This record gives sequence, C-alpha cells and structure tokens, in this order.
Amino acid sequence: MTTQLFVDFPELANLSQQDLEDLLSDTHYFQTIFMGLSKVQALLVSLVELGRANEALAKKNLAMQDELYRVRSETQQAFDEVKALEARWKALEREQRELHQRYSASFLHLRLRHATIAQDELSETTATNFVRGTPQGEGGPPMDVDDFIKIFKEQRITYHKRVIWGEQWAAGKVTWPDN
Repeated sequence: MTTQLFVDFPELANLSQQDLEDLLSDTHYFQTIFMGLSKVQALLVSLVELGRANEALAKKNLAMQDELYRVRSETQQAFDEVKALEARWKALEREQRELHQRYSASFLHLRLRHATIAQDELSETTATNFVRGTPQGEGGPPMDVDDFIKIFKEQRITYHKRVIWGEQWAAGKVTWPDN
C-alpha cells in the first residue's frame, strides 16, 4: 500500500517513516506537506483558473442583464399581444360561424317557410277583418271594397310567390353556392 502511495505522490517517497507517522498525527504538518504536493498545486491552479473564468462569465452576464430584461419585457408584450389577437380571432370565427349559419341554405329555407305561413295568416286576418267590418288599423274606419281588394291581392301575391319558391326549393331547383 505504501508503494502505491509513493507512485501517486512521489514527493512523499523522500519522507522518513517518522515523518509519515507525524503526518497522521499533526494536522498542521499534514496541511503543509499536503499543500506542497504537485498534484495539489496543479489542482489549486486549476481551481483559481476556474474561479477567474467563472468571475469573467458572471461579469459578462451582468453586462447583458439590462438587455436581457429589455428583451424579456418585449417578449412578454409580444406574447400578451398574441394572446389578445388569438382571443379576437376566436371571437371573429364564432361571429363568422353565426353569420354563415344565419345564411345557410337550411336556415333560409326555414325562414321562407315561416314567412309563407305568416303571409298566409296576414291575408286571412285582412279578409276576416273586412268581413266583420272591423277597422284594419288602430281605431280607423273599416276598409272599403277597393282598399280591401288592393291590400288582399298584394298579400296573396306575396304568399303565392313564397309558396312557389318553397316548392321549387323542395324540388331541388334552388341551389346555393358554398362561397
């Protein structure tokens, strides 16, 4: 075992048996010999060089600190702007879907059917009011025959146009472009 010690630390080969025993018992003597070993000296030099390199890197990092804070702030602002634009985009997409749905073929067909029914009910109400002699508007006099014929005819023309459009639609003669 001593021979391996002398191979690893050749400086210790010159020490006597008494000196080696003193190394084990005297801490101060051990420190003095230990710090004088070439491997320890090389290690200390490396440690000092690493410390200097670390200090140089720290100074370099500190020199870039303000720039990094500025870039971080700009990045945060850009991120916040992107999030706001993303939220706006989602809102616009939702609005666009609602508009497309409102003008989809099935929705328009449904509106046409409802409008046709409403027009039929309007013309029937006009005819009933005329027959009963009740006023057409609020508190006004009953309609005369000429006014009734004119109004009823316009209402029924509108109703029949809507019926024809609905029939053509049901027959597949109405197409809607996708764009």
